[in-house]
Amino acid sequence: MRLFLTQPSLRRKIIFGYLAVTVLILGVSLFTFEELKLVEGRILLGERVSELFDTSMEIRRFERNYFLHGQEADYRENGLYIARMRHLLSRNSADFALLGADQRVAVLGSQLDRYGTLMDEYEAAGDKGAAWRPQLELRIRAAGKEIVAIAEDMVGSERLLVRSSLTSFRTVLVFSIVGLALLMIAIGQALSRRVAQPLRQMEDSVNAVSSGTRDKLTLHSHDREIVSIVNAFNHLLKELELRQKHLLRSEKLTSLGTMLSGIAHELNNPLSNIWTSCQLLLEELGEADIDAQRELLLRIDEQGERARNIVRSLLDFARDTPFRKEPQPLRELVEQTVRFIKGEVPTEVAIVIDIPDDIVLPADRQRLQQALLNLVRNGIEAVGKDGQVAISARRVPAGDADPEFDEDIGKTIEIAVRDTGAGIAPAVLPRIFDPFFTTKDVGKGMGLGLFIVHQIVEEHGGTIAASSEPGRGTTFRLRLPCADGDGEMDGGADEKDR
Repeated sequence: MRLFLTQPSLRRKIIFGYLAVTVLILGVSLFTFEELKLVEGRILLGERVSELFDTSMEIRRFERNYFLHGQEADYRENGLYIARMRHLLSRNSADFALLGADQRVAVLGSQLDRYGTLMDEYEAAGDKGAAWRPQLELRIRAAGKEIVAIAEDMVGSERLLVRSSLTSFRTVLVFSIVGLALLMIAIGQALSRRVAQPLRQMEDSVNAVSSGTRDKLTLHSHDREIVSIVNAFNHLLKELELRQKHLLRSEKLTSLGTMLSGIAHELNNPLSNIWTSCQLLLEELGEADIDAQRELLLRIDEQGERARNIVRSLLDFARDTPFRKEPQPLRELVEQTVRFIKGEVPTEVAIVIDIPDDIVLPADRQRLQQALLNLVRNGIEAVGKDGQVAISARRVPAGDADPEFDEDIGKTIEIAVRDTGAGIAPAVLPRIFDPFFTTKDVGKGMGLGLFIVHQIVEEHGGTIAASSEPGRGTTFRLRLPCADGDGEMDGGADEKDR
């Protein structure tokens, strides 16, 4: 549990990235919300300042009506708006202070008191003060004008404040969005390096494994998920390799079973010769001359050596050995492979070998024999009771482009196995190397023969191609890389002697 909590994890990195982005978005949202509240407060302040200005205008309107018509109702309305303006000043004094208008508010309050006093004096004078009422009217008008001027100045200051707040909010919003975008890009890049990069490395490693340049995944990552996937994939590769070896062994045992009749036929001739020679020696024991006895013993020795070589070849083919490429005289290898299945070849089927004696191919003898054995047996089954299976080989220089092969692997030896059978249908041909794919009846094949041939050719670093024409037979061509030389018999006799 402790390891689970402390070991790096892709999930934790992704969660951390989401949390970081969420915190940033919340932070920017809160900051923007506060700025928006500030702008909203400035707008509400503007409404109150506008109400103050409108009230001052109403005071002046009823003042003019009162001076013009002399009605008491206009005087009362004027007084009501004076009281309303006093209430606005006292209720919003703290908000008006935000405009930097403390002094103007104080002047406005004193000017409003003076204006109210003058209006009361004007109303109290009545007709008795007709001589000095015009002068008092001028003073009232001047005081009212001053009130309106101060209120209008406050409206202007408020509008400048709102405009400044909106500009500040717009600037903050732009910088917040840009900053948030940059931070999200930075977090995305960090997540890409910490999350996507290991996945890309794993993809490259998987491609390397599939191309054969690596035998297992190697990834320098300590993330728990990546480590788990790599370990599971490598375990899967080991299991696949083990299963493939089991399949190869199973197919080899099948091949050995079909070869027994051919081996029995091969062993029958030298054993018959040995038995005949022994019978002659027993019949002429003590009577024949020494030279005749020596000749019979030499014949027994020769046929015994021949039988021993046949058994040794069979044991070499059956023995489970590690993969090892060694120079192999190709013609001799093919001839021995054909002898293995000689007993199952119908008398009307001809096996033709056209391989130059000087071609030497670096290969694992046992595996190459198994591949050729599968191809020749397929050819024999394809031709039925009458036909031909031809095995040929030639040297192919580097750069020899052939559309049937996926790639050019340089200088190669091409081995071709052709039969004159019924051929393979075009719809089936692309699938013949798939495992467990077979066109034979149930119980007559597992569909692993050509798959194993393909695996053996790839194991040798070569390529294989198949072409077929229904009714005219099938051709399998194997291209296997040459050694440092040109595939000629350099020291081939020594190798054969060994």
